[in-house]
Parts: sequence; C-alpha cells; structure tokens
Amino acid sequence: MSQMTDKPSSNEAEFFAREEAEKLYRLHQEKLKHETQEQAADDKAAHWMKCAKCGYSLQTIKWRDVQIDKCFRCGVVVLDDGELEALAGKEQPDGFLASFSTLFKKS
Repeated sequence: MSQMTDKPSSNEAEFFAREEAEKLYRLHQEKLKHETQEQAADDKAAHWMKCAKCGYSLQTIKWRDVQIDKCFRCGVVVLDDGELEALAGKEQPDGFLASFSTLFKKS
C-alpha cells in the first residue's frame, strides 16, 4: 500500500515564504538599530562592488538599457532596487513578478 504525501498549496508555500522574509527583515532592522555609523561605513567599504559568492570585484555592464553588476569569475548578476522590474518590463498585476515582489515589500 503506497503512502500519499500532501503537497503544500501554492498559497501555503507563499505564506511561509512571506513569513520567513518578514522574520529576516525584522532581524535585519534590529541589527541596524545597534550598528554605529562607523561600523556601517566599514562594512560598506569592505563589501562595495564585491561578489557575495566568490568575493571577486563586480563590473557594471549595460544589459537591455539597464546598468547591472556582474561577476566575471563566477557569473553572479547583482540587481539593485528597481532593476528587476526594469528588465522584466510591464506585467499584469497578478503575474509572477507582482507576487514575487510582495515577499520583499516593507510592511
């Protein structure tokens, strides 16, 4: 006799993904409250235009009329705020990008 496993619905998966994103956002905000301006400046200087995956320097390139940052060592592409929307173009209000971006909206 085979055992059936219930697959979570897309609404359930989206709920848990949103909960996790909100939790991470709250933790980040708490950390920022205790960080000094000097620590923030040091962190920015240490990581500015560096690949998060391999540490190599990122290069800014133009792709589809949008300036994006790319690591030519490991291939990572870094998109700044608004660049994903600029690359994806206009989409329906209930499309993938709209639902995906709700995970990162500030509450």
